[in-house]
Amino acid sequence: MTPGAATTSSAPATRGRVSARIGGIAESATLAVDTKAKALKAAGRPVIGFGAGEPDFPTPAAVVAAAEAACADPRNHRYTPAAGLPELREAIAAKTLRDSGLELSASRVLVTNGGKQAVYQAFATLVDPGDEVLLPAPYWTTYPEAITLAGGVPVQVTCGPEAGFLPSVAQLDAALTERTKVLVWCSPSNPTGAVASRALTEEVGRWAVENGVWVITDEIYEHLVYDDAEAVSMPVAVPELADRCVVLNGVAKTYAMTGWRVGWLAGPADVVKAATNLQSHLSSNVCNVAQRAALAAVSGSLDAVVEMRTAFDRRRRTMVELLRAIPGVECPTPRGAFYAYASVEQLLGRELRGARPATSVELAAAVLEHAEVAVVPGEAFGTPGFFRLSYALGDDDLRTGVERMGALLAEAR
Repeated sequence: MTPGAATTSSAPATRGRVSARIGGIAESATLAVDTKAKALKAAGRPVIGFGAGEPDFPTPAAVVAAAEAACADPRNHRYTPAAGLPELREAIAAKTLRDSGLELSASRVLVTNGGKQAVYQAFATLVDPGDEVLLPAPYWTTYPEAITLAGGVPVQVTCGPEAGFLPSVAQLDAALTERTKVLVWCSPSNPTGAVASRALTEEVGRWAVENGVWVITDEIYEHLVYDDAEAVSMPVAVPELADRCVVLNGVAKTYAMTGWRVGWLAGPADVVKAATNLQSHLSSNVCNVAQRAALAAVSGSLDAVVEMRTAFDRRRRTMVELLRAIPGVECPTPRGAFYAYASVEQLLGRELRGARPATSVELAAAVLEHAEVAVVPGEAFGTPGFFRLSYALGDDDLRTGVERMGALLAEAR
């Protein structure tokens, strides 16, 4: 080479250490709040956490006993079918018919590592890059991330408190395009506690059928309804939708089994088979001991569920009463799940302890710092200006936490 001549490098372009696909995922806001609250408690601060949607009750004794027995059984020490233990899939089909009226065969059930994996695999199985997914907001924080990971485009359909946090067919029509493939439906709802009426469920289901739109319906809170509310399964209300509907569920909320990590998805045979193929490479079978525990749960009585629902109902009423007593806070009465979704918009921009929180994120940070109470801001659910508070915690902590927060917010000027 002639001295001084220009050289051309063949070195590859600098690449990011983390893929853009994964690097774009936001941390779960609810788990982040819960983790921070637990860290502060471990450091000696008396933090009360309203962040995680986790029952404070122990898993029913019969379920624990089934797991203990399963540990000693060598059958559970080996790989089992990726789609789930055959007897558990049969039991889930029977439980689904009992609880919602939806008739399934076991072959149309896939057991997953918790409800979140069911959510992820449902979108991964149905959505191609560029497909649009209608997402009523407020929404559970994981939905948009799972849609985006699948290459889909979340299309937010905002539903305010004046509409009971529920979408209308007119709103869905306005958001519909030739790229729309899926509608997400969650009733009873996380984060709002909204419960769709039978009439609205039927109307939306018929709209989906008429427009060739798939529905992914999350029924994880089906047993947690109050007053005259009714959890209606959309493919039961609109049977002609069943061939274009995927139902998500699990044992976490109903049986106080959040840590056991057993969920499932159910739907058309070809969709379930495809999702099972994905799981065979992703994680293989769910932990067999946890599956045996889930078998005992879904096959057993609902007595423990009734007891928990009674406690949640009492806490629901207490929380709404206490939140409504705070100047500047508005709180609709939730009719399902175990969350209150309270508006704090009137408090934004006011002076509080030397600062002026302009967003619900900033206000939630102030509440954690000065009142030692952890809440999840509405930004996590697509609707700024709100706090989500779980009432799945002890009565004393619930009252103390809301009163402590209320005393701080009353200082806002």
